[in-house]
Order: sequence, then C-alpha cells, then structure tokens
Amino acid sequence: MFAAGTQFFIARHATDWDAPLWVDIYTVAGDDHDVTRRYLDAVERTEFADAEAFLTREARRYGVTLEEPFRLRVVGEYHAPLPRLDHRASALGVLWWSLRMRWLATRLRWGAAGPSGDILVFAVFHEPATTVALDGSTALEKGLIAVPNLFAAREARATNQIVLAHELLHTLSATDKYALDTNAPSFPDGYAAPDARPLLPQTKAELMAGRIPLDEQHAEIPESLRNVVIGPATAREIGWSASAAMTP
Repeated sequence: MFAAGTQFFIARHATDWDAPLWVDIYTVAGDDHDVTRRYLDAVERTEFADAEAFLTREARRYGVTLEEPFRLRVVGEYHAPLPRLDHRASALGVLWWSLRMRWLATRLRWGAAGPSGDILVFAVFHEPATTVALDGSTALEKGLIAVPNLFAAREARATNQIVLAHELLHTLSATDKYALDTNAPSFPDGYAAPDARPLLPQTKAELMAGRIPLDEQHAEIPESLRNVVIGPATAREIGWSASAAMTP
C-alpha cells in the first residue's frame, strides 16, 4: 500500500512543472551478443543528453520556465531479466506484468543510495542486426516506468534518443498519434505543422506520431530529434500550455 501511495503521489504531481522531473535510466542487455555487451560497457551517464536537450527546447516553446524540466541520468545497469509482456497477453496478463514492473521499480527506488528518480526507464539495448522492432517499446503511466527497445550501435544513437523521449512522455499521459494498423501519423494531432500549405510533405515529425508525413501513402522516420517537435495535443496531455506555443 505504501508503494502504491508513493507512486500515486509522484504521478499526481509529475505534470505540475514546478520542479524538474528526475529520470533514472537503467541500461539492460536485451541479448547476449558481444556487440551489445561492448556498447553497454561504454555507456556514459550522459548517454541521453540529446533527449534531455530536446525536451528542454520544446518545454520552452510552450512557456515552461524551468531551466531543466527533465534531468536524465544513467544510474547503472540492471542485470536481472525484466518481467516480459507477451504481445498476445490478455488484459489479466497485462495487469500482472504491470504489477510486476511497478514492484520492481519500487524495490529499485527503496534500494537507491540517494534520492531516486521520479520516472524510471529501463533502456533495453539489442544487437543492431536483430529483427527486434523498436516499436515494441512499452511504458506505464501509473507507475512512471518506460521500457524502450534500443539498438546497441553508435550510428543508432540519434534514433535511440527519439524512442526514449517518446516512451518517456507516455509515462506522463501522452498518447500515440498514429494509426495502429499502418503507423501513419494521424491528422491533425500527429502532424508537426497541421496548418501548413501545402500540407504535404511535412518537414518534421510530431514526437508521439514518430514519422514525417511525405504524401498520402508515405512517411519516413526522422533522422534525429532535430527533425522532431512536440505538437499542441501532446503538450496539453502532459500539462503544457498549448496556447503559449512558439513556432518551432
């Protein structure tokens, strides 16, 4: 009960934006490949500095006055297997997985040497040649927990930042803004510039849509967060003032 109450309090006040949100990131080996091991051994505390800078930039566009609304830090590696969520899991299976993840997060918070983060991220790295789909990442809003699937390669670092930022905002109630059957960005909320004329092609992606619409049938994954913005609908979901937005 104490753990549940603590998580409820944190979640309730996470989007007040009167203090920075600390994000503790645990790296996790998604496989036993040597490439993955070498990558994890070289990960630094500032691995996700680009994601932090992006979130700061977008927060300022929406009038958030905090100097650093998010503070991302890699706090170590989590070596034990994470609770697994089967993609065919029933509602009961998803609930059981959620409870196990929340209990794991609680134990890590209790065992932390210093103040623990408001949000916990388990960044699961995979060997780049694997067939794992990065869109298999998950997040828990109630537990403020994100589990992004990432690639263990320097050349994937830019797209890893996008995936982590996307899953991070899910923990704050942001919803996906793409069609589940086609992955196409949803109009208008999934468009970075829904008022642009001509509408297509777009030049940037909305973070929770994840792709840049090019025409009616095609959209591409952005190369980095330089080509991504947080749209007004997402801003409202996480407690930012969409009316205060400046042009990206």
